[in-house]
Amino acid sequence: MTVPIILFAVGLLCLIKGGDWFVDGAAAIARRLRVPDLLIGATVVSIGTTLPEVMVSTTSAVGGHGEIAYGNAIGSVICNAALIAAVTIAVRPGRIDAKALRTPVFFFFAAAAIYAVTAWWTGYFSRPIGLVLLALFVLYMAVTVAQARRASLAAGGGAAEEEAVSVPRAAVLLAVGAALIAVGADLLVDNGILIAQALGVPESVIALTFVALGTSLPELVTAVTSLIKGHGSLSLGNVVGANLFNLVLVSGVSVTLAPFWIPQGARIAGVSASLVLDLPVMFLVMLVLTVPALAKGRLFRSQGVLLLAVYAAFCAAQFLLA
Repeated sequence: MTVPIILFAVGLLCLIKGGDWFVDGAAAIARRLRVPDLLIGATVVSIGTTLPEVMVSTTSAVGGHGEIAYGNAIGSVICNAALIAAVTIAVRPGRIDAKALRTPVFFFFAAAAIYAVTAWWTGYFSRPIGLVLLALFVLYMAVTVAQARRASLAAGGGAAEEEAVSVPRAAVLLAVGAALIAVGADLLVDNGILIAQALGVPESVIALTFVALGTSLPELVTAVTSLIKGHGSLSLGNVVGANLFNLVLVSGVSVTLAPFWIPQGARIAGVSASLVLDLPVMFLVMLVLTVPALAKGRLFRSQGVLLLAVYAAFCAAQFLLA
């Protein structure tokens, strides 16, 4: 057990330092380009923190483990909203730029609707569905880039005089931070999966809990680091953006390369647990997270507490059904 413990410690250090540099780089870019933190969090930061999900899900799908690719996408959405965002809100609720949040939220629910209809209607994620999800990703990026340009022009463009970090240096911090986060998450996920398999936990449960939590560690590190550094909007934007990318980018790439069926193991009243538990919980936690923010322009501590309770119940249900 000595080697796994050492690797776990190394992974943790990589996550902590990588998260520090990643947030610094993202915040510096936002300030230099005069783009809202939430918008940067929902695009650049989200792509970086979603890299572990892309790697794990694609490798799993190509290797014939579609259950892990499917469960990781949905499980990561639930984990990001009901654990990571919940911790952020419970610790430091506050005002949110509702206008900047509208676009990622709209695209998320559009992608979630496609995902749910496909799962319920056919139970099979075919290559054309993967291409549709990837097209939605491209469209989202095009829309957000256009919004960023308008925001920069409206702010007068140019760099803030007090900002010392250049865009190239910020980009390097962002890239190195993302790399360290990906390496750290990979080390922790590998050890978590080995432990779960040794305990006889099914693949679908491993994907929805251990793998989802492990590949969501970058979001968790980014959220905590953002809070410490006073960038709460960056954290929320990262969570919403990462959840969108879990459906359109992570699943899009996985399904396009290797189509798969939804998990058929655990069942509730004769129906796949994925359809009557996982998907509904995914919609529920995202509604609880985003509706108050859009309607009131702020987040409330009660949201965080409720989301944490939902996540605890969801994890318990997974192990009871295993």
